[in-house]
Amino acid sequence: MKINRNDECWCNSGLKYKKCHMEFDEKLKSLKERGFEVPSHNIIKTKEQIEKIKESAKINNAVLDLVAENIKAGMTTEEIDKLVHDFTISQGAIPAPLGYHDFPKSVCTSINDEICHGIPSPDRVLKDGDIINVDVSTIYNGYYSDASRMFMIGNVSEEAKRLVEVTKECLYKGIEAVKPWGHLGDIGAAIEAHAKANGYSVVEEFGGHGIGLEFHEDPFVYHYKGAKGMVLVPGMIFTIEPMINQGDADLYIDADNGWTSYTDDGKLSAQWEHMILVTEDGVEILSK
Repeated sequence: MKINRNDECWCNSGLKYKKCHMEFDEKLKSLKERGFEVPSHNIIKTKEQIEKIKESAKINNAVLDLVAENIKAGMTTEEIDKLVHDFTISQGAIPAPLGYHDFPKSVCTSINDEICHGIPSPDRVLKDGDIINVDVSTIYNGYYSDASRMFMIGNVSEEAKRLVEVTKECLYKGIEAVKPWGHLGDIGAAIEAHAKANGYSVVEEFGGHGIGLEFHEDPFVYHYKGAKGMVLVPGMIFTIEPMINQGDADLYIDADNGWTSYTDDGKLSAQWEHMILVTEDGVEILSK
C-alpha cells in the first residue's frame, strides 16, 4: 500500500511518514533498484516491538545466568532442563523449545561432539572435562529471545578450552562485522576467516536467524563466506550463533531422536549465540 508523506508511518510511531521512515524507505528502494537484496518491512522491528523483545531477552539472560551459577559435574542434563523450565515459568514466560516441532524439552544441551539440539536426559551426567552448550530460548508476552553459552566442566583439556575460546571469538568477529547498511554476508566471512586461521571448520547446515515475533524468521544468517546477502538496516533483530568444529565440518543427525547433530569424525564442537539488534550506529546485544 502506498503511503503518502503526511500519513502516519507504517512503524506505528505516531509520526508522519515524512518525519519518520520516508527517507529510510527511499534508500531501500534505491538499493533494490541497484540490485541489492533488501529487507521487507515485516523484518524491521518497530520501537514498541523492540522494547517487548528486550523484556523477553532480559528473562532469557537471567535463565542462562542461573545455569551458570548451578552447572557442575555430576549434574544431569535433565536437571538443567528442570532448572530452565521452572525459572522461565516463574517469570511468567514460556520455554520456546518445548513442543517446537515436537521437541520434547525446554532447553538444548549439547555435549562434546554434539553440535546442537542435544535433548536433556536423566541418563546424561556431566563429567569432569566435558564442554557443553546450553541453548535457551524464551517467549514472553508473545515475544521471542534466544541465546546460548558454552560451559567447561571441571578440568577441561587445553584443546577443548581453546576451541571454546576461539568459538566465542568467532561470534564476536561476526558481531563486529555487522554495520548498518552493510551486508549479511560480511558476518559469515568474518567468522569463517577466524575459524580457519585457528585450524577449525565451520558448520554450514545450521545458522543464525531473524527472531522476535516468531522463533525463526528471515533472514537466515550464514556463518561462512558466501554471497553479499541482504542489506542490514536499523531495526533488524537476528541471532549469530557459529558452530565451530575441532575437525571436519561434516555432521550427522541422530536417527533415533531426529534432533541431535554430531560431528561426523567424533571430534569436539562448540557454539556461542547472541541475539543482536542493528542500530543506527552499530549493534546492540540483546540476549547473550
